This record gives sequence, structure tokens and C-alpha cells, in this order.
Amino acid sequence: MLKLWLIRHGKTEGNKLARYIGTTDEPLCQEGIDFLGKMDYPGVHTIYVSPLKRCVQTAEILFPGEPVHIIEELAECDFGEFENKNYRELDGNPKYQEWIDSNGTLPFPGGESREACKSRNLRGFDKAVNGCIRSHVAEAALVIHGGTIMNIMEEYADIHKPFYEWHVKNGGGYEVELDERMWQNGRRQLRVETSIMEG
Repeated sequence: MLKLWLIRHGKTEGNKLARYIGTTDEPLCQEGIDFLGKMDYPGVHTIYVSPLKRCVQTAEILFPGEPVHIIEELAECDFGEFENKNYRELDGNPKYQEWIDSNGTLPFPGGESREACKSRNLRGFDKAVNGCIRSHVAEAALVIHGGTIMNIMEEYADIHKPFYEWHVKNGGGYEVELDERMWQNGRRQLRVETSIMEG
């Protein structure tokens, strides 16, 4: 069995202000750094990260001195015209209202659709899993984004819940396991072991 920790990066200034932070490459804020210092994730054999600063920094704090493997496809969604804005700043924007009315199913104006982002994230996750299987890794961490975790869990978790119900707070995440042989044979499922700071 392959054990994976899916960990959401620590808090940034944009997160504190409830902004849509996707492609914006902002660092962790001091509060985020301090909080991660109190988290106690177990040691792992391999670490995969999104290319964005907030994920790389989080991995360095949680797994000091360990090398990381960057997978571009694990990056957060491109929020297009909503990038780096929050709901108060977007209030009265007809495109934003239309997106809200669609239950978040419409593509972000000038950005990615949820389907395109999910497809990209799942390709990145597949790269990580295949890398672990090839290298006979038994335990790995993916330090990624909230949306990336939600896409992976919605698709593969053995507990069926819709996308938004897989949300985790900064620094939190899920411990999951998969059977490598079944995965390679196309039976792709993640057994959810524990959630960290769920909700």
C-alpha cells in the first residue's frame, strides 16, 4: 500500500482576506509560518509540491532539509478576472454574480474552467503516484492547494462527497492510502484514513 499525505499550504495574506488566490505567487504570511511550526506531520520518503512559493515554503517548514519534486500540473486554478479579489470587491460585478448563480460551475472569466483545472490536477497527481510506484516509495506527501486537494478527493476518494465538501483549512489535509497494483490496473481509489483539521 502507498500512503499519501495531501496537505494544503499554509496561510498567505490573500487567504486571510478571503481573496481568490490562484496564479498569484505570494509567500506565506507570518501567521501561516507560525501555525505550520506547530504542525507535526510524520516523516515521509518523497515530497511533491506545486511550483508556487506558498507550497514550496510550506514543504520546507513541515519537512526541513528534504528535497522536493515540483509538479507544474498541481498548481491552483487560474481564477482569471477574479484573481486576487474577494467577494466584497466583486460585489456588483455581473460576471461574478453569474458565476455564483451557477454554483461555481461556470469557467472563471479569463481563467480556467473547473473541468480544465481538475483534468490538469489529476494529471499531476498521476505523475506523483507513478513516481512513487516506480521508486518503490511507501509514504509520500503532496504539499498543494485547497482546490487541488478537492479535485483529487472528489475524483478518487472511497467516500463520495461533492467538490466543496472536501475543503480543508490551511495546513490541514488528508491521509489516504492506495493499492499500487489496483491503481496501475485502472481501479483508482483512495482510502481515506484521517483528515487533519477538517472543515
